[in-house]
Amino acid sequence: MAARLASRSVRASLIHSLLRLQPRPAWGRRFPARASSTGLGPAMLPSSLARCEGFVGGRWVRVAATFPVRDPASGAELAQVADCGVAEARAAVKAAYVAGAAWSAVSAKERGALLRKWYDLMIENKEDLAKIITAENGKPLKEALGEILYSASFLEWFAEEARRTYGDIIPSYAKDRRILVLKQPVGVAAIITPWNFPSAMITRKVGAALAAGCTVVVKPAEDTPLSALALAELANQAGIPAGVYNVIPCSRQQAAAVGEVLCTDPLVAKISFTGSTATGKILLHHAAGTVKRVSMELGGHAPFIVFDSADVDKAVAGALASKYRNSGQTCVCTNRFLVQKGIHDAFVEKFAQSIKKELRVGNGFDEGTTQGPLINDKAVEKVERHIDDAVSQGASIVTGGKRHSYGKNFFEPTLLSNVTTSMLCTQEETFGPLAPVIKFNTEEEALAIANSANVGLAGYFYSRDPAQIWRVAERLEVGMVGVNEGIMSAVECPFGGVKQSGLGREGSKYGIDEYLELKYVCFGGLQ
Repeated sequence: MAARLASRSVRASLIHSLLRLQPRPAWGRRFPARASSTGLGPAMLPSSLARCEGFVGGRWVRVAATFPVRDPASGAELAQVADCGVAEARAAVKAAYVAGAAWSAVSAKERGALLRKWYDLMIENKEDLAKIITAENGKPLKEALGEILYSASFLEWFAEEARRTYGDIIPSYAKDRRILVLKQPVGVAAIITPWNFPSAMITRKVGAALAAGCTVVVKPAEDTPLSALALAELANQAGIPAGVYNVIPCSRQQAAAVGEVLCTDPLVAKISFTGSTATGKILLHHAAGTVKRVSMELGGHAPFIVFDSADVDKAVAGALASKYRNSGQTCVCTNRFLVQKGIHDAFVEKFAQSIKKELRVGNGFDEGTTQGPLINDKAVEKVERHIDDAVSQGASIVTGGKRHSYGKNFFEPTLLSNVTTSMLCTQEETFGPLAPVIKFNTEEEALAIANSANVGLAGYFYSRDPAQIWRVAERLEVGMVGVNEGIMSAVECPFGGVKQSGLGREGSKYGIDEYLELKYVCFGGLQ
């Protein structure tokens, strides 16, 4: 088989044989009734995208054990999904490794064409993919659709970048030699993704990996595996060859063991992880044994600074978008608001008014909802703990402050004033709809507070002073800076942090480099 894969003369026919679609039963998966302000009704997801098995080597794989995926809005069970373990993880790695020789030999143009087909299918199925996200993640359907478009854009982008992995020719130190630099795929990449963007966090990594010529094993978050499996279905339909894209969903109980396999198996060359800093450190420890390539997007603790020179109305609009998107459950959402004393009171008043006017808590499937549920009980409890701690130390609740009557995982968008740096909400990432406001006096004070964290993913500030804009943008210790902007993620831009917020960059022209190795070739004897 290896000899056949190496032959250019049979490559085209081989690729077509690998592009086979697997037979599947013609049944849909009916999801339980979901409570809604408009009444009760069954939510039927399309049979073509609702999958609950693992996907290994181009085949849907059933396993003996399953685990439940629940709607965070109601707690209802959405599906029982295959609980893959160590054996399935090793099988997926082996399938990816075996497929790697053929995939890396496919021309960059052909790889790009397949990624483009996958993109086209995502766009054709965008409404159904968005419904899956809202069902398992809870975010409003409009936000979920936005995520799908964002997610698909990474496949489109890296379909084009596949042909731009340029090497180099270096002037030689000797006249009878030529020096070349090649870029080659690192090999099998293990992709471990979070629940807050269950589609986009996959394509941002996988698009780059496949474009580079790598194969992948995806371990999605246990709360949101259905989106990853829907992507597998579409990848299969697009003709992504068997073994190139593998998905092994697993329960929280299996996650540690599966993660360890992915980080220690010698056939895996690369780890890409998005999640907490604590988990990232564990994975780094595991990966060190075989010295794997690693890229990580870890915890954030984003500051949002509003200087006296800022346009307050624009700052409030940016604050609302930055803080409350996905109910505050994004790695780049603002966690600490620092407002200069000259405009502090006006900002807090207008921010509170905007929260009350613009935000609506409800089921993600209900029209008009802007704030869905938090992902689970633990997330709600952390928000409550941060509020209780702040209030006990003198903070004031301007609006919100408690669970919403809609359901146990729903929380009121909350604004706190009189916040100090000794409070938990300014020391830890809340990951919920809580906006604590700290009053500051000088630019130096604001920068000292903003840079005091041991993480540095994103930071934001509002100012109309050009000199101040340059000073603060250069001095903020973060990987991404929004100047007079509250949302800045885009496929064209490098996404990543500094300090303990991670390693490497995703998206942009730099993202594909995370999956490529440089090879120096010295071509001698040319006299």
